[in-house]
Amino acid sequence: MTRSPAVRPQRSLHTWEVAAVSLGFMAPVMAMSLNGIGIAGLVGSAVPFTFALSFFGTLLVAYSFVKLTRRIDHAGSVYALAGSTLGPRAGFFGGFALLGTYVFLAACIAGACAIFFDAMAAELGWQLAEWAPIAVMTVVLAGALTLTIHESKITARALLIVGFIGIAAMLVLAVVIIARVASGDAPVSTGLDVTPLLPGDNSPALLMTASVFGFLSWAGFESGTSLSEETNEPKRVVPRALLLAVVIGGLVYTFVMYAQTIGYGTDEAGVAAFAGASSTLTELATTYIGGWYSVLLSVIAFGVAFAALLSSITAASRLLFALARDGFGHRKLSEQHPHTGVPIPSVLTSVAITLVLAVGLALAGASSVDVYYWYATIGTLCMVVAYAMSAVGVIKYTRSPKSGIGKHELILPIGAIAYLVIVYVVQITDQVEPYTYFPWISGAWCLLGFLIIMFRPKLAEQVGNRLTAEDLD
Repeated sequence: MTRSPAVRPQRSLHTWEVAAVSLGFMAPVMAMSLNGIGIAGLVGSAVPFTFALSFFGTLLVAYSFVKLTRRIDHAGSVYALAGSTLGPRAGFFGGFALLGTYVFLAACIAGACAIFFDAMAAELGWQLAEWAPIAVMTVVLAGALTLTIHESKITARALLIVGFIGIAAMLVLAVVIIARVASGDAPVSTGLDVTPLLPGDNSPALLMTASVFGFLSWAGFESGTSLSEETNEPKRVVPRALLLAVVIGGLVYTFVMYAQTIGYGTDEAGVAAFAGASSTLTELATTYIGGWYSVLLSVIAFGVAFAALLSSITAASRLLFALARDGFGHRKLSEQHPHTGVPIPSVLTSVAITLVLAVGLALAGASSVDVYYWYATIGTLCMVVAYAMSAVGVIKYTRSPKSGIGKHELILPIGAIAYLVIVYVVQITDQVEPYTYFPWISGAWCLLGFLIIMFRPKLAEQVGNRLTAEDLD
């Protein structure tokens, strides 16, 4: 199936603008507030080292996107790149894995919104009822439903701006922490310890387990590919932007995590405080700057989390719409609003599924922190499968005489696949409940996509052709 040539805009986007969109989807403030907590509970003070490890693994994964977007001009994502190199059925499989990623991450982010609201309430001295997280998740999903149905681009842009203000505020906090610890004017006595930059006594398996939480922090770095038709030089701008987003994220993440680790202290008490935190940025802001700064960060973090929720709901609903439009799923899901073009039934379904997953788990007794980490792990593992498809696509594409990619470069996508496989396998072995269940849940989701290809190959190929040929935005 051929795709008509893209109509290029009069004003072409620059590399930094495309990179900004990728960074906005990554939601660094949310990542830095929550993702280090689970890592500290596993590897102690080696949190910055674990993020550096995740950074290296993400660079290997990003290689595939950089190489393919230099040669393939497409506004799609993983499903498009996989389908362009491996065929439409692979495109369907990649799209199906991504659907799982979006759905589980939407539930995870709903939990994050509750965490940040609780942190803000604590700083303001509010006493919240036990059912407050459930109410917060319900309200934010209602807000997400309202905005995604009406396609409020102004709101989305405003939330993106809030995200970049949050990055600046987060970096200011990190600098203040390091300065106070270095000068001895800090509530910890362990000083500028360099051991967090080393693996310590942690086993490679434990470090790889912890790197799943770090890897989640880069989720969405490939989103800049959706802007390929809004720049006059997509094969130059997009790959540079994706690499820039990954590198900036890696440097910021490692720096901020080092500041957080020494801010809590690298001794046993400090590690315990880090691992037991509900939102590290807000706690450290209170300690090192003041309660007012903590409130500011919690408000910004809530806005960033809400923006990420909008992105996940939008992405999930567009994939549901695309699948239903081509015969997979109820035909009602393929309906669009006659004026806005918004697939309202798919949006409603996406929000309903997210509500059931997030609020259902909370009603079963899980905390908002559990909602975040449990669904984050499942969503990340689905994402691992989707990203691996692009790496396999690069390997196949490299073997083509017209690829222009040296055979010696095959070591990089092979390394990416090895990293992704190790992350997945480690999550299956030597885990404690409920983390022992998560790889099987994500695996079952991806297996369902594979079974569809096996038993309904024509449908999978038809859907894959459309996913590969069209932009879902």
